[in-house]
Amino acid sequence: MGKITVKLEGIADRMRAAFADKDEAREKALTDSREAVRYCSESIRATHRGEYDQARKKLSDVKQMLEALDGALKDHPDLLHSGFVYSAQKEYVEGCATLSLITETTIPDPDEMGVGPAAYLNGLAEAVGEMRRHILDLIRKGETARCEELLTAMDDIYGVLVTMDFPDAMTGGLRRTTDATRGILERTRGDLTVTARQWELERKLSKFDHKTK
Repeated sequence: MGKITVKLEGIADRMRAAFADKDEAREKALTDSREAVRYCSESIRATHRGEYDQARKKLSDVKQMLEALDGALKDHPDLLHSGFVYSAQKEYVEGCATLSLITETTIPDPDEMGVGPAAYLNGLAEAVGEMRRHILDLIRKGETARCEELLTAMDDIYGVLVTMDFPDAMTGGLRRTTDATRGILERTRGDLTVTARQWELERKLSKFDHKTK
């Protein structure tokens, strides 16, 4: 075997070892990211059920998972900035924002959460959909004042999203998400307006019935 061939074999051995290391890191990161997404979903369900301590515990676990991912992938920045890590970060933001909005606490900022701008903004947008779900639950309970407060919060989030006029490659497709958010906001505002009018009509009819008795 010639000297050149021997040198190439040594390089090939190093390349195989590098790829094997990256593949192992990727498989573990995929598993951990899916677990983080599952925990976020469970946290959101717990929030809607009013189980806030359980929701906070799930989100605390997710934060630790994401921090562990950062450490595990520090030598593989391409994996750290890949789609599956981004998805886990986005779901984490959605879970935190949903809990904060429903419990009337401040939404954590991206630095505190350890996520990038695209994941943060898209996660906030996803939380608007969860607020619609919560508002519909409140409508059934007749809690109008709280509905109005949440609608204002949804409008505030949309007001931030619509100012982010940058390429989709930078924002993770935020323009499309913002359009969907506007649709959710308009439908929710319409539902709340119709419901408020119904409640007002029922109130007037009740007063009228009381006077005629």
